[in-house]
Amino acid sequence: MLRSMYSGIGAMRNFQTKLDVIGNNIANVNTYGFKKGRTVFQDLMSQTISGASGPNAGRGGTNPKQVGLGSQLAAIDTIHTQGSLQTTGRVLDLAISGDGFFILGELNNNRQLVNPLFTRAGNFYLDKEGHIVNADGLYLVGEGYSNGTFTGFRARIQVPTDAQSMSIGADGVVNYVDSEGRLQVAGRIRLAKFPNSDGLEKVGGNLFRETANSGTIIGEDDEWIAFPPQENGTGTIVSGALEMSNVDLAEEFTEMIVAQRGFQANTRIITTSDEILQELVNLKK
Repeated sequence: MLRSMYSGIGAMRNFQTKLDVIGNNIANVNTYGFKKGRTVFQDLMSQTISGASGPNAGRGGTNPKQVGLGSQLAAIDTIHTQGSLQTTGRVLDLAISGDGFFILGELNNNRQLVNPLFTRAGNFYLDKEGHIVNADGLYLVGEGYSNGTFTGFRARIQVPTDAQSMSIGADGVVNYVDSEGRLQVAGRIRLAKFPNSDGLEKVGGNLFRETANSGTIIGEDDEWIAFPPQENGTGTIVSGALEMSNVDLAEEFTEMIVAQRGFQANTRIITTSDEILQELVNLKK
């Protein structure tokens, strides 16, 4: 009797969490690069009334008798499926078709790139010095270009402020036309790829951060390990397009109805348990 009441209370908390996740998904239905969440439940524990017994010479075996004690939250997953691409025609709007994340970083006092963060939202801009940055001013991390070769990873990508035009290829190479009309290379975008992208932590602002279970792109001697597009399983860069949220409104509304009905059903469990307790109290009358 009281077990059912506590099971209902616990389940109501779980469905409230599920509704919170659904609400966040719907709120970000038009957020570029957003990856939806999913709530997973599991049974809490079971109280054993009697254990199982094996067959003997006189009788067959019996199964255990157990009463479940409710449910609990098993996981809140981040679903990293590909979102649809929306064409914008803007050169610095970039989408990743396939696996991988753009790498963003800050500069420390020694002008070194630190604190890597990762995103699928590719709405980038140029600052007054010609560096490619995101909406919050974080630098897009890639590799520079000098004397006909790429200079290696962990560099800001800078386009001269007097460039006539620029373009970004599917391989991540950033080209521009200089003031004299010659085609030049500014650098190349690199993409991060993780052994377990589901283990990344959302930190807001369309950004993800490494965790102990996601894997790392930090190699020996504090070197960042990342790959050019189309290499080592990374996707391609699509310039002039943005990846939309992977939230499916029809699916979210269906899950919302399921959560609402589950919440209602558990309130009835509590109400029924309360009525039984009331009858017990009234036995003395």
